[in-house]
Amino acid sequence: MAAAYERPERAKGTFLGHPTGLFVLFFAEMWERFSYYGMRALLIFYLTKHFLFGDDKAYLIYGAYTSLVYITPVIGGYLADRYLGARKAVLCGGIFIAIGHFLIAITEGPTGQDGFHLNGFFLALAFIIIGTGFLKANISVMVGQLYPRDDIRRDPAYSIFYMGINLGGMLGPIICGILGETMGWGWGFGAAGVGMLLGLVVFVLCRPTLQGAGEPHEPHVLVQKSPVGISKEWTIYLAAILSVVGIWAIIQYQEVVGYALLAFAFATVAYILYRIFATFQKVDRDRILAALFLISLNPLFWGLFEQAGSSLNIFTDREVDRTIFGWNVPASVFQSVNSAFIILLAPLFAVLWTFLGKRRLEPNTAAKFGIGLLLIGVGFLVLVGGAMAAGSNLTPVVFILGIYFFHTMGELCFSPVGLSAMTRLSVGNMAGLMMGTWFLATAAGNFVAGLIARATGGEGAGPEKVLEVYTRLGWFALAVGLVVIIISPIIKRMMHLDSLGQDSAPARASTIKGEIL
Repeated sequence: MAAAYERPERAKGTFLGHPTGLFVLFFAEMWERFSYYGMRALLIFYLTKHFLFGDDKAYLIYGAYTSLVYITPVIGGYLADRYLGARKAVLCGGIFIAIGHFLIAITEGPTGQDGFHLNGFFLALAFIIIGTGFLKANISVMVGQLYPRDDIRRDPAYSIFYMGINLGGMLGPIICGILGETMGWGWGFGAAGVGMLLGLVVFVLCRPTLQGAGEPHEPHVLVQKSPVGISKEWTIYLAAILSVVGIWAIIQYQEVVGYALLAFAFATVAYILYRIFATFQKVDRDRILAALFLISLNPLFWGLFEQAGSSLNIFTDREVDRTIFGWNVPASVFQSVNSAFIILLAPLFAVLWTFLGKRRLEPNTAAKFGIGLLLIGVGFLVLVGGAMAAGSNLTPVVFILGIYFFHTMGELCFSPVGLSAMTRLSVGNMAGLMMGTWFLATAAGNFVAGLIARATGGEGAGPEKVLEVYTRLGWFALAVGLVVIIISPIIKRMMHLDSLGQDSAPARASTIKGEIL
């Protein structure tokens, strides 16, 4: 079988200069993000207003959940690389996610921490976590498989794909947020489940447009019997169901998640380093090391950015004048602002990178990461300035829009560029693993985000503590971003961009027996 990244040369159908399959993945991921961001917009309020957790505990649960959502893609990426292929993994993940959302909706129960309903809630989170592990990394990998590794359309393609993500990310908080905060929590979470089902329908019905992207390397292995007496494919699905129970237990002890994350990250990076130093030649080894540098910036970026769903969400609810044209906008709806800005700005960034790339003026990948960190810092300082200017009054809503505007631009310099870099720099049989490691580092960022949110003071601390923490974060992000820009030429050289379009014979020879790049 040909390599996944060689398939695009055979694909015929295009739309707006891109393979038709890109837009199928666009719509499938749009609905998955509708479900995720719709649920995320409600989660911190569901914990504090329905289960009546204090701020500190709610931040811990939120951080543990969002961390685990990004840990499991490492395993899902590995299973897709070795056995399932990305397409089957995405389908399996979508089913698990839909089950999880509907479970939250039907186990709402009375206000307060009733044991039965609280355990039902944690079980629902476990289904979503396992499902995201199968889906998240692998649908991004499939985008990369639609293009040759040296195709200049890759970064613009991921910007377009990212716009689809955020169309769902904009609609989810608006629809699920309004339903959840005005009609009842179950309505909001149920709407998120419906969104995931719609994504699955698009993905299944439009499979032919993918032109073979995401299919398993060795499909005959999936039908072989496993030691438990069923096919290997169904053994994986059974193991996923059993894993739900394990996640259900872990998420109830949020402190454990940090230690598990640290151990898992160490083991994953150690395995990658073993692979590249034991089996890869210099060029591919340098590329993976460059990818690991980019991955190392993830915890910082997302630790800062993901205040949006926790401390910034609470700040918006309690300290911001949310009245717009006479309507007191629910705080959860502001979770859609970031996605709305991405929809507006992503096409401009896609055009900008293409325009600069054709003229050899485009910033390198690491420099884009540095610019993204600078913009994150500016966003925090804009909000702090506005809140301080308001004094004892509620912060004007324009400054909440301002922090989202700068953070969105930072995200567009970071996330779609990073997704593209992972598929571009990875060797074929490590693509899913590297994408999963990208999301593992994002998991670390989400856990860090929970710790930062707790540092804002929690219950009764007042807005002054939040603004103090945000000021420190803003200046720190500016300093780190500047350092990354300065060292970015070194990282660019390690990427060996001039030879990306060439097959590496030594890399082929060093792959695990039975795998074909």
